[in-house]
Amino acid sequence: MTDIPLIETWHARSVEALARHLASNTENGLDNAEASRRLKQHGPNLIAELRQRGIAGMIGVQFRDAMILVLMATALLSGILGDLKDSLVILAIVLLNAAIGFSQEVRAERAMAELKRLAAHDVSVIRGGRRSTVPSATLVPGDIVLLEAGGEVPADMRLIDAIRLRVNEATLTGEAAPVEKRVAPLDDAALPFADQTNMAFKGTMVAYGRGRGMVVATGMDTRLGHIAALLENVPPTPTPLQARLKRFGRQLTVLILIVCAGIFVSGVLRGNAVMLMLLTSTSLAVAVIPEALPAVVTVMLAMGVRKLARRNALVRKLAAVETLGSVSYICTDKTGTLTLNEMRVVELYPCGEGRMDVASAAQCGSAASLFEAAALCNDVEYDVQGRPMGDPTEVALYRAAEAAGHDRRRLEKTMPRCMEFAFDSDRKRMTTFHRAAGGFVAYSKGAPEAIIERCTTMAGGNHDRADQAARFEREALLAVAGAMAEDGLRVLAIAQRTWPALPAPECLSDRVETGLTLLGLVGMLDPIRPGAHDAVATCRSAGITPVMITGDHPATARAIAGRLGMLGDGDRVMSGRELAALSEADLAACIEHVKVFARLDPAQKIRIVEAIQAHGHYVAMTGDGVNDAPALARANIGVAMGQAGTDVAREASSLVLLDDNFATIVAAVEEGRRIFDNIRKFIRYGLSGNAAELWVIMAAPVLGLPLPLLPTHILWINLLTDGLPGLALAAEPAEPRIMARPPRPPREGLFSGGMWQHILWAGLAMALVVLAVQAWALSSNHAAWQTMTFSVLAFSQMGYVLAIRSERRSLLTQGLRSNSPLLGSVLLTLALQMAAIYSPPLNTLLGTSPLTPLELAVSLAASLVIFLLVELEKYFVRHAAIRASRRASATRAAWRDERSGQA
Repeated sequence: MTDIPLIETWHARSVEALARHLASNTENGLDNAEASRRLKQHGPNLIAELRQRGIAGMIGVQFRDAMILVLMATALLSGILGDLKDSLVILAIVLLNAAIGFSQEVRAERAMAELKRLAAHDVSVIRGGRRSTVPSATLVPGDIVLLEAGGEVPADMRLIDAIRLRVNEATLTGEAAPVEKRVAPLDDAALPFADQTNMAFKGTMVAYGRGRGMVVATGMDTRLGHIAALLENVPPTPTPLQARLKRFGRQLTVLILIVCAGIFVSGVLRGNAVMLMLLTSTSLAVAVIPEALPAVVTVMLAMGVRKLARRNALVRKLAAVETLGSVSYICTDKTGTLTLNEMRVVELYPCGEGRMDVASAAQCGSAASLFEAAALCNDVEYDVQGRPMGDPTEVALYRAAEAAGHDRRRLEKTMPRCMEFAFDSDRKRMTTFHRAAGGFVAYSKGAPEAIIERCTTMAGGNHDRADQAARFEREALLAVAGAMAEDGLRVLAIAQRTWPALPAPECLSDRVETGLTLLGLVGMLDPIRPGAHDAVATCRSAGITPVMITGDHPATARAIAGRLGMLGDGDRVMSGRELAALSEADLAACIEHVKVFARLDPAQKIRIVEAIQAHGHYVAMTGDGVNDAPALARANIGVAMGQAGTDVAREASSLVLLDDNFATIVAAVEEGRRIFDNIRKFIRYGLSGNAAELWVIMAAPVLGLPLPLLPTHILWINLLTDGLPGLALAAEPAEPRIMARPPRPPREGLFSGGMWQHILWAGLAMALVVLAVQAWALSSNHAAWQTMTFSVLAFSQMGYVLAIRSERRSLLTQGLRSNSPLLGSVLLTLALQMAAIYSPPLNTLLGTSPLTPLELAVSLAASLVIFLLVELEKYFVRHAAIRASRRASATRAAWRDERSGQA
């Protein structure tokens, strides 16, 4: 076959001409072999990332920092003036630092690339005459794609079917109103693409209805690809944490530069060589200024994101990782999240009969029309093996009808579908029209209140006549539906109406879905997910309030919430109708007591989110439909369903659940808390070490001591301590009771909880130990005094990083092997420091000398001081917490005793 030329007038061609040009078939599509060949010809259906940073770009960014450039210039000047050895050593350490920074960048890039791969979605196509699901990246010109409400249009396509299809093209045109789509060719070949109503373009969203299209362009050949090619590369928006750290870094940089300038001036005035003090002050500034802090935190966030992905939570926005630790409310859908979304019909109520199980109903003549309607008013599809697939409710109805002898495919041969009103969450019902003897029949199904209110009669016991008296029994029928719901069943009502002629397609559904005859009620059971009950209990112990939001009957919702343990004393269930009747003030007064919202419209979700947020809570909200998108965007964490969710919902969300499981949200919150804890540990570790270096260099002249560290020592310590051990803190496991503490207050500062004070005293303590060893070594005439001070500072930071792994637990309780990467990095750092002491080449390069056994023993012993001090601090913190807990328990017991006495 010849290559397919891409043309711009697809909209002006008929469907038949289109199929001939693309050598495809509107019914059967392409076969798999031809699709594979075209994929090789046209390439993947992806928008290329323009101006990607290559290896050279990632290396270059390591040398853009002003202080690095100043240090390199100073080292070169030192070499020119004769101190070639120190100059080369400093340059080598700077290059090694750049290599570490580059490796971190590569890790972050790979992590993000993996996340993009996970985020890729699948699409439904017709290939070889069968419906199948393929990755959107594998679409090729000529493919037949099925479009459904809530889905993203995966490629540019000419529509060949459009059933009440409307597409939101705001991403391309800026117009918010959905565009109604048609199939007929358009006469004007030069029509602007915004007016091409028989085309659907990549990146737009299906707002309503469904349709089929033939792909005409993929990847960079699409309209979206053309626009992307014109765009400049926009830098990513920093997360709030990154922005705060950047501001903090700038402020700290100014302070450190002033201090380093003072060190330079005071050193020169004390008689030290100008070049030595310039190198020392510059090296200290490079080592202490936390310019890499936002970048390292980004790497830690990216590592956390990868771990979340392994736990079936895909992070779409990096800021979500920070926010997870502050979530205090989780508003979750019931179906598929708290339950398995594996519906099965267990009970029927045929009008004119009583409630009966599905097996009895199959033998009941009065239920025949109910089963027939359930089979025909159904959007179930078939996989390549011919098995039913699609919405679990539709599949359950299909299987129940099939088991009762009403095969949908056989029925559709004599009663083909001619028209439909698709289900939407506002109407809470759907209607299909079928050709029948003497005219047409319309079947409607939906929520009982949405169907029964439109019925004027109901089928009688003999099924041959409509019982006119039944038109006045709506309350009784709703009571039956309520009783079924109280048993935990999801209830649907099914009705019919005959028509002598098909209503006009442009007729509004509200005008057509009237005067119905009720056929009966269907009750379905959706089992609770394994682990959902435990996840709810974990939420409660973590200070997180789980709230169920469902379209089910309030009685159904109450029954399931009770089994999950979501309702406590004083908690209530609220219906969407009750919510609509409340003022904002009334809603604010009761919102914290409502744990279940039932029969809720998706549009009401945003009101719930805002009411909860008004009380100062951070809200995670789940959703899967088009109408859920505003609430997902308004919530602090929007959580979309990865399996059942629409592309619109996923685009509006911060987090996507790959398994649609409520327990995964709870696991993500736990992981978010762990990640934030570890970022705090890294900051504490890095800034405490930096503070120690500053204290040492500043205090030595004041105490009458010579310069304790050489520039190479400062850079070496910075290379060792800010490298592997710091990043290894990202792998620190969660604290055992991390989900037994309340959420982190959203406005709590990064340095709250005494962190600033800890950094200052820990840095000062390390510095005093180093200076004490220096003073002892000088007074004892130890020639290697400078190597000792250098080693004590390096060893101290290794002991310190082991001690701060937990804010309360002792290292003896944690064990060394619970964080293998950290243990390995500490051992490697210790080995490198021993090499710096005893390796002749490193002695020459770093200006060190071998230590005697006594000197090494003193250095190691002194290095344990900071470790022991931090362990002592944790001991006091633990016991203070125990005493506070005992006082709280005693207070609660006294209050209970007082209440008992009053009773």
